[in-house]
Amino acid sequence: MHTEHLQNVRVVRVLAGWLVGIAVTSLAVLAAIGIPMLSDGTGQLDTVSSILAVAAGFGAGGFFAGFRAMEAPILHGVGMGLMSLVAWAGLNAVASLLFPGVVWEALTPGLAVALLLIQIVAAVLGALMGYNVSTRGKPGLSEHEPIE
Repeated sequence: MHTEHLQNVRVVRVLAGWLVGIAVTSLAVLAAIGIPMLSDGTGQLDTVSSILAVAAGFGAGGFFAGFRAMEAPILHGVGMGLMSLVAWAGLNAVASLLFPGVVWEALTPGLAVALLLIQIVAAVLGALMGYNVSTRGKPGLSEHEPIE
């Protein structure tokens, strides 16, 4: 039986996977900053390294969530992306209340949507890999066939 049902999604596992994703992303960004040749002054390489850091971080977070949950890997990955959206909205609300004069200028709407989609895709792919490693013992990007 396929496990992709909302009843198989646990918020604690989504939150734990999201926290792992944020931690690995932060580590990757710190590593990218530590390598001075990643910045060319135009911002193009900074954007590429940020996107790669987000993809690597949320891939690792998705792997963690899929490996731990062993159920509904795709929904856990999508939940991690939605958790980013909820955290971003909450931080914006708090920041606008505490610091009304501060304006976000570095993140364009197009880049924000692209980063959110990259987070979701990377988390889903990572969750599928973790799910397959935990259930079949080998990595893969598909769920097992239905058990009847």
